[in-house]
Amino acid sequence: MFDSLKIALQYVIPKHLLSRMVGKLAAAEAGAFTTAIIKLFIKQYNVDMSEALEPDPESYRSFNAFFTRQLRADVRSICQDKKQLALPVDGAVSQLGNIKHDAIFQAKGHDYSLTTLLGGKPELAKPFLDGKFATIYLSPKDYHRIHMPIDGQLTDMIYVPGELFSVSPLTAERVPGLFARNERVVAIFDTEIGKMAMVLVGATIVASIETKWAGTVSPPAGKNVQHWQYPSEGDNSVFIKKGEEMGLFKLGSTIVACFETDTLEFADLSAGDVTRLGDVFAEITN
Repeated sequence: MFDSLKIALQYVIPKHLLSRMVGKLAAAEAGAFTTAIIKLFIKQYNVDMSEALEPDPESYRSFNAFFTRQLRADVRSICQDKKQLALPVDGAVSQLGNIKHDAIFQAKGHDYSLTTLLGGKPELAKPFLDGKFATIYLSPKDYHRIHMPIDGQLTDMIYVPGELFSVSPLTAERVPGLFARNERVVAIFDTEIGKMAMVLVGATIVASIETKWAGTVSPPAGKNVQHWQYPSEGDNSVFIKKGEEMGLFKLGSTIVACFETDTLEFADLSAGDVTRLGDVFAEITN
């Protein structure tokens, strides 16, 4: 009953307004008040600050600075085998497996459209039809920077406006088409195994989605789908190596990674498994 009420409320609360208000508060540099909120958050969510590059809560001038904290260089290692992809985030597997033509599995009883996920552009979705996907949920306690699973040359970025439902496991079970209806930023790369899509999905009170090449994409990207294309050479080209940072969330969310068919096999991962940045994500098969 309580779970049903939580889902019902998400349909009626002004999610964008709430998220933008929280974003303003998270960016505020309010001294002792900011520090108190950070300490409360650490306690509430059992955040392991020993892994942070700066472990002292009082060193962060804003909640955003704390939430997007960097890790110490020695606490995560990127798998170096050239035949392996690295996990891109700390989090937990929501789902992973095969894309059934254009359908991606969300939760029991719920699939959603790959083409819709990628901004309603069939030409961008085509390489991933019958390919593979992995959805990873980043909880509030997790490290919220996203890294590359494999070397990639950026070809396209798409901003897709949408809802801001929570992306918690409960919501994924109850809200149809969740990841293809929430606001999101899609980055498509050319890699040695073909195309790869990294989809950064927004959520309730996610104050911002950023990429390393464009900075803050949302908010406020607007009410229409926006599409940027990038050259393979020159000043505007973007090449990111395996393990390097490609973006971040200010407050937690979810990523969906998509790959072409017959290119890889995922490591021994299943729904609910904890992921750690840099561990083996998949084995290249082509």
